[in-house]
Amino acid sequence: MKLWAGRFKKEVDSKVNDFNSSISFDSRMYAQDIRGSIAHATMLGAVGIIEQTEADAICGCLEEILGDIESGALPFDPEAEDIHMFVEAELTRRLGETGKRLHTARSRNDQVALDLRMYLLDHAGDLDDLLKELIGVLCDVAEQHKETVMPGYTHLQRAQPITFAHHLMAYAQMFLRDKERLENWRKLSSYMPLGSGALASTTYPIDRDMVRRALHFDHITVNSLDGVSDRDFCIELASDLSLIMMHLSRFSEEIILWCSWEFKFIELDDAYATGSSIMPQKKNPDITELIRGKTGRVYGDLMTLLTMMKGLPLAYNKDMQEDKEAVFDALDTAKLCLSTFIPMLKTMTVRKDNMRAAAARGFINATDCADYLVKKGMAFRDAYKITGTLVARCIDEGKTLETLELSAYRELSDLFDEDVYEAINLEKCAFDRKVPGGPAPQSVQNQIDMTRELIR
Repeated sequence: MKLWAGRFKKEVDSKVNDFNSSISFDSRMYAQDIRGSIAHATMLGAVGIIEQTEADAICGCLEEILGDIESGALPFDPEAEDIHMFVEAELTRRLGETGKRLHTARSRNDQVALDLRMYLLDHAGDLDDLLKELIGVLCDVAEQHKETVMPGYTHLQRAQPITFAHHLMAYAQMFLRDKERLENWRKLSSYMPLGSGALASTTYPIDRDMVRRALHFDHITVNSLDGVSDRDFCIELASDLSLIMMHLSRFSEEIILWCSWEFKFIELDDAYATGSSIMPQKKNPDITELIRGKTGRVYGDLMTLLTMMKGLPLAYNKDMQEDKEAVFDALDTAKLCLSTFIPMLKTMTVRKDNMRAAAARGFINATDCADYLVKKGMAFRDAYKITGTLVARCIDEGKTLETLELSAYRELSDLFDEDVYEAINLEKCAFDRKVPGGPAPQSVQNQIDMTRELIR
């Protein structure tokens, strides 16, 4: 019989029971449910709402139930409505009348709000660790390639010379912001909702702050209606996870391009690539393709949560049961993608020569050629036009700015001299960009040092 069955004269239809049940996905919160219940029972005993001996018996039995679940001695009952009912029913089976006292001054509404916050706060720490590891790997690889020249792109067209380290550290900045967002999310989510009751708190003289301290929350929720109906913490986490996935997807897209024969800037380790069932020459970057695809899945989880909440009146509504599958899936997916991406990145081979060759073929030193004239007194717009004319001539003659004769330069301006070839040297073009944030080796080293300091 359901624990709430007193109001009803007949059993719930079996299909409705299956439809209503959440034990299949909320059972993962068993540890948080039991910890929350122990804190609640301890408080009930301390303030005299139940006898201290009863509180002690309840806490002891809950510890036994936790141990039995973790050892496998107590499997979850698929007939249970949810994890909260499962634990309470097992407690009552073991303790009888004493077990029934646990739910005093508590509703499933504030109980589930507590469990979900605790679960997400517990497991978001794994994300923080993974982001720190990924950022650390980016710094490690960047440190090896501060002088590896490659083309920087805009519109997927070769634009200006940069270094591979500079490119990698751009992603390090993205993941640093993701890490900071998670830290902010944790601060905003560390509010303890137990004591909100179903929606209007309780007439019992409970000590909410005692429970808050026992469960290591920073604050208690201020309003009982908001305490049970708020799911901002789920939505914000899904939003943060979506940004992490977006950054992983952008990076994955570049890796997919760089692996192709058209680029061949990198090669993935055999352990992180797959082959073709029919084409023996293929080496496919399946991990990055899957991450790109799974990004849409996490976006879908975010949209599920936003859509679920957009029309709900206060306070709790059964629609909110849909929060868990979406946020759990987003969390699981992001963790899986990060934990696979990190070793793939760590073990890839960088093809420096191919990067340098691509940089040489793209006229990506054209801006530096124009700047050469500007530094000799010419207006930038005039220098821009002259350089564009030189590029067009190179294309017609199958040359590069480095191989074009000085006489061709001087046909367009007497300001050109032998030193133009030094000015348009690709390494010099990249390494002279010494401003903070630029691709010069020392500038990139500063970025690496600052980044390492932030993830300590």
